[in-house]
Amino acid sequence: MRRNEREVTDPKAIEEIINSAYVCRIALCGDGMPYIVPMNYGYSDGCLYLHSASEGKKIDLIRKDNRIGFEIESGVGVVRGQTRSGCTMKYSCVVGFGRALLVQDPEEKVRGLEIIMRQHSAAVGEFPRDLVDRLVLIKIAIEKMTGKQAGAPKA
Repeated sequence: MRRNEREVTDPKAIEEIINSAYVCRIALCGDGMPYIVPMNYGYSDGCLYLHSASEGKKIDLIRKDNRIGFEIESGVGVVRGQTRSGCTMKYSCVVGFGRALLVQDPEEKVRGLEIIMRQHSAAVGEFPRDLVDRLVLIKIAIEKMTGKQAGAPKA
């Protein structure tokens, strides 16, 4: 990392960034072009959980090559200076890589959906069986991730 003073290395601080955000951008590669998709997500035990329809470009790409990149950010804002060159950004972000697995087991799907719901709301209830049956749960086993912060207190 070029700006070492912005690097976040503490695993707990990296998890705090992940747990404070709501959108994860996943990066897939296929057909000779990168493909990036913003998604809601949940995080638990070193894995990201996302849900999807059972068909579409992202699912097709994961089936061809399950390597995946991701980016999560929180606390983003402009810090205005007195001059144009004095403006900067504040942010906390995590960038990582892993392998995407398409979960088939209904019980594991429900567990993943509960993890996603906890990321966005404390309310978790029953999920209709037909919903669980028709959606795809994407579980990303994280292999590597790094954190970075600027304009905010170092976590």
